[in-house]
Amino acid sequence: MTVVFGIFMVILDTTVVNVAFQTLQQEFGATLNDAQWIISIYVLALGISTPLSGYLADRFGAKRVYLGGLFIFVVGSLLGGVAPNLGFLVVARAIQGFGGGIALPLGAALLLSTFPVEEQGSALGIFGIASLVAPAVGPILGGWLVDHNLWRFIFFINPPIGIIGVILGSRLLREHKGDRLPSFDKWGLLTEIIGFGAVLLAASLAANESWTSPDVLTWFAIGGVGLIAFVWVELYVAKEPLMDMRLFAKRTFLNASLLGYVSVIALFGAEFLLPVYLQALRGRSALETGLILLPLAVTGGISSILAGQWYDRLGPRPLVAVGFGVLIINTWQLSLLKADTPISWIIVLLALRGIALGLTVQTTFVTALSVVPVRHLARGSSLSNATRNVVQAIGIALLATVLASTLSPQVAALQTQFTATPAAANAPRPALCDAPAKTLASASRGAAGSVSAQLPPNAASLIAEACAENVAGFERAYTVTFYAALVALAMGLLLPGWPFKWAGRRAADMPVVGH
Repeated sequence: MTVVFGIFMVILDTTVVNVAFQTLQQEFGATLNDAQWIISIYVLALGISTPLSGYLADRFGAKRVYLGGLFIFVVGSLLGGVAPNLGFLVVARAIQGFGGGIALPLGAALLLSTFPVEEQGSALGIFGIASLVAPAVGPILGGWLVDHNLWRFIFFINPPIGIIGVILGSRLLREHKGDRLPSFDKWGLLTEIIGFGAVLLAASLAANESWTSPDVLTWFAIGGVGLIAFVWVELYVAKEPLMDMRLFAKRTFLNASLLGYVSVIALFGAEFLLPVYLQALRGRSALETGLILLPLAVTGGISSILAGQWYDRLGPRPLVAVGFGVLIINTWQLSLLKADTPISWIIVLLALRGIALGLTVQTTFVTALSVVPVRHLARGSSLSNATRNVVQAIGIALLATVLASTLSPQVAALQTQFTATPAAANAPRPALCDAPAKTLASASRGAAGSVSAQLPPNAASLIAEACAENVAGFERAYTVTFYAALVALAMGLLLPGWPFKWAGRRAADMPVVGH
C-alpha cells in the first residue's frame, strides 16, 4: 500500500500535466518550442536519474533513497504550483523528474525484497495498478482542473499525497541495504547522462519536428555515441557498474524486457493517439477524453491483480500469450477507426485493451526481475525502468511521426492555424471531422475571429481533407503497433511457465554449485 501510494503520484504526473499543456503555454505567453520544455525536461530528468537509483539504494539503503525521491518530488511540485514564470516552472519540473526517477524503480525492488517467493506475483500485480490506472486518471483530473481554471492545483495535489506517503513509508517500510559500500562509477555516470539525456531529448524533439531535422539528428548522434560509450564502460571499465548490462545475457531477462517495451509502447501509444483522435477529430474536451479512457484503467487494474495471482501459480507464458493475443485483435480493431466510429464502441475497445495490458505490462517486468538475485534487485529494476523510459519516448515519437507523415503541407498548415489561437469562452471546440460548416463557425469564434480571418477560401474542403488524412494516419500508427504485437506474441511463447514447471524467483536465488 505504501509503495503504490507513492509511485501512483509520480506516474500520475506524467499525464496530468500533458492535459494542461496548452493552458500553461497561454498562461505564461510562451511559444510552442519554449513551452515544450515543461514536458521535455521532466522526461529528461526522469530518464537521467533512473539509472542512478540502483547505486544510491546500495549506497544509502533502498528505503531511505525511495523516501528521499518522493520528498524531492514533493518539493518540485510545490515549486511548480507557485511558479511565477515559465523558466521557474521548467526548473520545478526538472526537480520533479529527478525525484520521481530515483523513487520509481525502487518500489518493485522493495516489494521483491520483502514478500516471500510465492506471493511476489500477487504483490507486484497490485503494484501494477499504479502503472495502468495513474496514466488514465491523469487526463480526467487534469481536464477537470483545467476546465475550472485551477491549473495550479495540478501541482498542489501532489504535496499532501507525497507527505502522507513519506510518513507511511518511514514507519512501515523495511530498510534493505548491502553490507558494504559500493564504489562509484563516475565514467558510467558521465556517459549515462550524455547517452540517455541526448536520446530522450532527440525523441522529444522528433515528436514535434521531422526525424531528419538537424537538431534531432545531432542529438540522436550524440546520444548514440554516449550510449555506446556507456555500455563499453559498464562492461569493460567499471569495477561496479552503475547498471549491470550483463543481465541482458540472461535469456529470460532479455526476452521479458523486449516484450515489456512492446507493451509499454502499446499502453502509452494508446493514451497518446486516442486523446489526439478524440480531441482534434471528434471535438471532445480534455475531461470527456479522460472519461472515455477510464475503462482502460478499470479493466487494466483488475486484470493486473488477477495476473499477479496467476503468475505465482502458472508463470508468465500463459499470461503473456493471452495478453498479446487480445492486444493483437484489439490493435487491429483500433486501426479501423473512422471519423464516425461510435464512442461506445471505442470504450469497448479500450476496456479490452486494458485487459490485455494488465496481463502484459507488469508481468513482463516481474519476469525480467525473476532472474535477478535479491542483492541486485535495485540495480536490475533501475536498468529495466531506464531502458523502458527510452523505448517509450522513442516509441511515442515514432507514432507521432507516422501520424504526421500522412498530412499534406496544406492540411498541416491549417491545423497549425486552428491550434495557434485559443477559442473564445464557451465556443464549441473545433473538430476536423465535424461538418466543415460547423468547424468553420467554431474557428471563427476564436479570439477576435483571428483564425477565420487567415483561413484560405477553400477551407471547407481542406477541413474535410484534413479529417480523411488524420484518420489514415491513425490507421497507419495502429498498424505499426499491430505488427509489433505479433512479434511479441511469438517471443512471449518462449518465456518460462505453464505447461512446464515454473520455479519463479527460486532459480535466481539458488546458490551456484562450486561458488
